[in-house]
Amino acid sequence: MTPPADPSTYFRKGFGLKSEVKDELAAAYDGGVVDYLRSNDYALTVEDVTIRLAREFGFCYGVERAVEYAYQTRRKFPDRRIYLVGEIIHNPHVNDRLQQMGIEILAHPDPTGAFDFGNITQEDVVIMPAFGVTIDDFSALREIGCILVDTTCGSVLNVWKRVESYARDGFTALIHGKYYHEETRATASQVRKYPDGHYLIVRNMDEARIVCEYIEGRIAAAELMSTFSRAVSPGFDPTQHLRRIGVANQTTMLARESLAIADEVGAAIARARGDDARATDFRSFDTICSATQERQDAVRELLDDGIDVMVVIGGFNSSNTISLAALCAERVPTYHIETMSAIDPDAGTIHYRLAQIQHAEADASNWLPAGKVRVGITAGASTPNNKIGDVVIRVLATRGLSVNL
Repeated sequence: MTPPADPSTYFRKGFGLKSEVKDELAAAYDGGVVDYLRSNDYALTVEDVTIRLAREFGFCYGVERAVEYAYQTRRKFPDRRIYLVGEIIHNPHVNDRLQQMGIEILAHPDPTGAFDFGNITQEDVVIMPAFGVTIDDFSALREIGCILVDTTCGSVLNVWKRVESYARDGFTALIHGKYYHEETRATASQVRKYPDGHYLIVRNMDEARIVCEYIEGRIAAAELMSTFSRAVSPGFDPTQHLRRIGVANQTTMLARESLAIADEVGAAIARARGDDARATDFRSFDTICSATQERQDAVRELLDDGIDVMVVIGGFNSSNTISLAALCAERVPTYHIETMSAIDPDAGTIHYRLAQIQHAEADASNWLPAGKVRVGITAGASTPNNKIGDVVIRVLATRGLSVNL
């Protein structure tokens, strides 16, 4: 079991230094271009180019809170070594800035293994990221006795409660997420609070349908396990642990896919064992965070209004940004970029992550259509406003245009 948090060394509500770090945060992340867009109905037109910004974008409350707590921690402990358990959020600019402040990011040699805390002492300070950490990592840090600053997002904590309740009641948690993602690993670990708790992680509908095929007796247990060998709990036995299922999700996944997966699994149980089995042996709750849902809804609204090309800004390892790009790519040419440096106005090129193709990147020339064009812009929940503004300026510069606000 996870040891109880010691209030003298465990902090989850900051240090009361919000006003002291406010100006520093604003200087690092606020942006005048975004402020202008907001005050002008989220639009900017310069000659033939119209920029349209989605009405929900960028930093969410959980990200703002995590970053602010990191700044408060540095202010509270100016002379102590401060470590961060992996990236605080998936944005290169934000993580680079924290490192410049003297916060050391602990690298993860194996995305499915435990962190190495061998250099951490009782005198050190450790920040846990917005994604949370696994039960084992938390226990290891508590044993060291260091000061812990917990920035785990409240939406993530809600999912933890859900999967813990599944395990308590004898249901296997079927989690829509990426088995190697920090949040999903932390969520999955919550079932281990119970000796018989188990989980299985599916990345998408295709993988969910494999689970459904097993439930309906169309594939054998060995075939199922060959697909999910790295995405199941220790000691997982499909013959026992796929009888009762509760669905949850990584909070940043594509919302409609999470809901569809739940429907598909519930229907498979009904087809295999009847409606009564579905009623007693299946549970599902929508655990997509509100910020993720709002950003996805805002993108759909923007696309419905009419856009010729979309630029989606955020880390290439940011799940919520990847989900936004996937939505956009269904409707218009879409370019998921990390920073303004991806756009070369002189060459007319853009370097981007291909939507829906894992880890694939490409370069495109003449990506901005000639003539009158409407460019949609959105950003993942870990992208600061000033970085969004930088991209707007680069988009305009691709046409040889500038803006004075």
